[in-house]
Amino acid sequence: MTMTAMTGASVVAATDGGPRDLVGLGWRPELAAGVLAHLSEIDVVEVMVEDFVARPRRLRALETLRAQVPVVVHGVSLGLASACPVEGARLDGIARVVEAASPAFWSEHLAFVRGGGLEIGHLAAPPRTPATVEGAIANLARAAAVVGAPPLVENIATLVEPPGSLDEASWIAAILRGSGADLLLDLHNLHANAVNFGYDPRIFLAALPPAQIAAVHLAGGRWIRGPRGSRRLLDDHLHAVPDPVYALLAEVAATVPRPLTVILERDGAYPPFARIVDELRRARAALASGRARASQRVVA
Repeated sequence: MTMTAMTGASVVAATDGGPRDLVGLGWRPELAAGVLAHLSEIDVVEVMVEDFVARPRRLRALETLRAQVPVVVHGVSLGLASACPVEGARLDGIARVVEAASPAFWSEHLAFVRGGGLEIGHLAAPPRTPATVEGAIANLARAAAVVGAPPLVENIATLVEPPGSLDEASWIAAILRGSGADLLLDLHNLHANAVNFGYDPRIFLAALPPAQIAAVHLAGGRWIRGPRGSRRLLDDHLHAVPDPVYALLAEVAATVPRPLTVILERDGAYPPFARIVDELRRARAALASGRARASQRVVA
């Protein structure tokens, strides 16, 4: 595999000859027929690395898929944001999948998923401390050495704010600064955390280095009951992308200088594929709106 392509930047040419933003979809078996029937609407698909690490015989199918549409690779089980080293066997499996996919980039979450030999079973927010900053930086260096390039790192949603922690944006920025990795910015996770913990997501965005934002996830969620009659917004990937997330995408497009790869995630309760196409088109419209604002500022 040519690892120089794995930079996190989009490489498809725009009509003016330069690179352009890409909009795509998370690959799920239930959506496969719709994806293949609507390739004119889909620039890229995102595959889950665990689907292929556990079933290496599927790698040939992955090679067939990438012959039809560009592929990026995404993981959920590495556990980068920990003071403990990531497991070498997991990295070896990821490296095999990345070799077969030849993606523009691969990505993982800034999450804690295991400790003391126990699997938590979900993406948990670690204590955001100097120790987990250092641990994440070390894990990213190890991942880059084994796989051939560091992953983009993704912010996660949480219903519990880790006690004694740095604010999330400062913690992420420290990891990006220390590792040189780029960010996959999940805008529904940002929206949910901002709603649940009462802060302005635009202030969060302003604290991140815009030149290191390379990709975006879009998803939806639902309201659940919180303590003492309150409500919490749960990121469940089972619902349509809400309006505030499209607004955040326009904000990102107005400030990030590089081309973005935007992936719509849906993990169940699948609607008719025409609705998914509508969401992809709304994402393109939000990107175009933000890029137009950026152009107007340059002209002014």
